Amino acid sequence: MLGWWRRRRRAKVRALPLPAAWTEILARNAPFVDRLPAAERARLEGDVQVFIAEKHFIAAGGIEITDEIRVTIAAAAARLVLHLDVDRYDDLTEIVVYPGAYKHPGAADGDGAVLGEAHSWGVVVLSWDAVLSGLRNPRDGHDTAAHEFAHVLDRADGTFDGAPELHAGDHYRPWAAVMQRGFDRLRGRDKQLRKVLREYGATNEAEFFAVATEAYFERPDDLRRRAPELFDELERFYRPRS
Repeated sequence: MLGWWRRRRRAKVRALPLPAAWTEILARNAPFVDRLPAAERARLEGDVQVFIAEKHFIAAGGIEITDEIRVTIAAAAARLVLHLDVDRYDDLTEIVVYPGAYKHPGAADGDGAVLGEAHSWGVVVLSWDAVLSGLRNPRDGHDTAAHEFAHVLDRADGTFDGAPELHAGDHYRPWAAVMQRGFDRLRGRDKQLRKVLREYGATNEAEFFAVATEAYFERPDDLRRRAPELFDELERFYRPRS
């Protein structure tokens, strides 16, 4: 019953016309949207509307939550699940937004500033400056929002381990093998892979998946050329064939 009610509610949200101001925000801050085929763009816009209707945005560090912030962050999240389903974010409830890089309360002076993080209790924290920079520079391979929402997808099966909920049971073994090889290459300072994946991906398996996701969406051709098996696994996850 709950699933039926949710689908009905979401259908009503998707049926609403996208405000003209939101279209302008997408054009300004999420240039990837203009490159989508018409049907995919319509789906993404519907997912943006659903995401905004269901998630709670919380201001931090003196920022004011505006439609520009909501629409831009929702588009970044919707991009990852365009060929999946927005219900991948059902456990995500809150997005905390700072104006720029931030530090945790009580952090020592020497601790580095944070651009974003995903928590196991359904919260994502983002630096607005980092979100904008990542989306407006679509080929630099660094997209904070994509990185953190990849963590949300990873956590949906219960843990941050670099393995989101895959589409079939027989996908897990090849996924694990390919991801481990890629992780080992990055930790081993493989020059070819480091040309497309950020060094931060060598931190652990969860960060490797998130960094690889950034590359998949921002530099797919480079990723396909330098790590074809990694690209193929990400493609099978993010663009499953019906």
